[in-house]
Amino acid sequence: MSDLLSRTCLRVRGYHLDGYGHVNNARYLEFMEEGRWAFFDLHPELIAGLHENGLGFAVVNLNIDYRAAAVLGDDLDVLTGIVSVGERSAKCHHRIVRRGDGALVARADLTFVLLDLAAGQAAAIDGAVRDTLNVLVVPPEAFVVDMQ
Repeated sequence: MSDLLSRTCLRVRGYHLDGYGHVNNARYLEFMEEGRWAFFDLHPELIAGLHENGLGFAVVNLNIDYRAAAVLGDDLDVLTGIVSVGERSAKCHHRIVRRGDGALVARADLTFVLLDLAAGQAAAIDGAVRDTLNVLVVPPEAFVVDMQ
């Protein structure tokens, strides 16, 4: 696993479950949000650069692929990283893996834009912020986790 990724461990609790006894689909959004906050904690230079330029992140698209059910007591690793940077948007990838058996529980691609906070509209990804984002880009194989 790349050291550019954040890795957040979460235990599935009763309040995460739906009526069928597995994690409710909406909870995965929260798990991924937790992963993004951990990513920001791991890369404070990114947030500092955004704030210095009056920018913030705005999610514009999220595609989730649910692969296996997570249930009460499961320990999950949420892996988060940036996989591409374009002119006006970038993509963050999430992978949720169950500890123990290494099962892929869910994966998602989240597209975000930089929001000019003063103007309230999307801004081009350029300059120092672009340079910082480009340094953080990882290939898909960076999300492979050795569960041994």
